Formats: sequence, structure tokens, C-alpha cells
Amino acid sequence: MTGQPLFCDVELAARIERAEVELITNGSAAAHRRNGTGSGFLEPVMGGVASFAEDDSPLNKVAGLGFGGVPDDGLLDGIERAFARRGAPVQVELAHLADPEIAVRLTERGYRLTSFENVLGFPLSGEHRRRQPEGIEIRTSGDEEFEEWLEAIANGFAHPDTQGVASHEEFPREVIAAAIRDLVSAAGMRRYSAVHEGAVVGAASLRTTDGIAQLTGAATAPSHRRRGVQSALLAARLADAAAGGCDLAVVTTQPGSKSQQNVQRQGFHLLYTRAVLVKQAGMSHSA
Repeated sequence: MTGQPLFCDVELAARIERAEVELITNGSAAAHRRNGTGSGFLEPVMGGVASFAEDDSPLNKVAGLGFGGVPDDGLLDGIERAFARRGAPVQVELAHLADPEIAVRLTERGYRLTSFENVLGFPLSGEHRRRQPEGIEIRTSGDEEFEEWLEAIANGFAHPDTQGVASHEEFPREVIAAAIRDLVSAAGMRRYSAVHEGAVVGAASLRTTDGIAQLTGAATAPSHRRRGVQSALLAARLADAAAGGCDLAVVTTQPGSKSQQNVQRQGFHLLYTRAVLVKQAGMSHSA
């Protein structure tokens, strides 16, 4: 664990948000290829991206906005029309270290604050010790067990934290599974499994870019919780990220959730919060 709190300035937040933009862009582009041309869209937005992957997808959002200038009304008009044509609201995830003028402009246009999410970080240096819970093997997950791994991850999304602030989002299980497949195929994720007596009882993933290790999902079967599986999956990913030259690991959680509590126990620090602002399709604005 690290003793000194990790300080996040605007430059570091911008770097993390660029990694998030890259992740969303790759996953959404994979969904477009799967569904055929014209099924969705990706539009650059002042350093961020407006993404529509497919109906009800968790990749439908505006991400990374706030570090490359303030979008004008014409640009926002175009984005809102693109979502409205698909009957979808516009969801903007805005870091609190972004240009404050953007939040002012969005609220003037009718966006409403619906929730928050926290971004936590862990500085990577030196070697990180792996852990093996008794009777459980933590290993890199191969293609031969992909379906088992996917089932474990999808189960985690289907049974979210009940501790802390509840998520404002719910997604159909089949859409979650499709999004995970797209992210794995296009975003270069490394997969990890926790195996007990030949069965996958825990799963996790890791993506690295620009020295940042994104912890992009983890889940444990209810029957194997409180046995150190999550801590072991986290330790394996941190060890691999450090060995691969990353200097920072990041994870996104719901405020006050069990996931946030678990990673803070392992030495992660709260870096910044994203405000989630939503405008329903067809809503007019006063400019």
C-alpha cells in the first residue's frame, strides 16, 4: 500500500480521460463492424468522443470532454440530433477537473445531473507481489475458456454492488455480453480467471495504454466471495501492469461502493469524480 496520497492535477486527469476515450472508441467501432455500417456513430468532440454503439449499450455516451476546449452550440446541436435520431438520451460523463464552462453550457441546454462516478488510481513502481488464495488458481485466461470468463464477468454486471450509491444505469444482459466481446476484441484487453476445481469462479480484465493500466472489470461468483479472489485478481493485474512499464493503474467505481472500499484497502486513492449529465431525446434548450 502507498502512504502518501496520490495527487491528480488537470494534466493527469486529461491523460486518464484520453485512455477512456480510446477504450470507448475501440469498443464502439467493434460494435459498428458487428452490426453493419450506419448502425452507430463516433464523433470527436473537443478532445473527447460522442459514441453510439448500439441500442441500450453502456458505450453510448460522450466521454473525455473538457480538456480540449468548450464545444459550441452548433457542435452540441449535431451531437444531440445524432442521439435523438436513435431515440437515445445524451449522456455526458464530465470530470470535475474539466473546464467548468462546459457544465454551465450543458445545464443551460437542459442537461440534468443524474449521478457521479469515482476514478481512483494507484502508482506503479517496482515489483508487485502476486497472491494465490487457498484452493484457487489465478491465471491469464485463454481463448479456450472465453465463454466461461465472459459468463463470470456478465454475472458481475448483473449483480452490482448494493453498498453505497446505486447506479443510475441498468443494461440488458445480452447487451452487456456483446459490449464486453467488442471491448475484448478491439481494445486489446488481457483477461484473467480465478479457477477452483476446474471451474471459473472469478474473472477480471486489464488494458494498458500510454503508461496507464485500466482495470476494466472484475467479478467473483457469490459462492466464492470473501475468500480473497478479488484481491488476488487485482494483485495479478498490478504486477503485470508494472512489469509492462505502466506507471499508474486506474479503476472507476460507484461512490461509496464495495468496489471502491476494496480498492482503497489495497492502496488506491480517489483522483477525481465524473459528473453524469443527461439530456433526454427531443428536449429543447434555451441558449
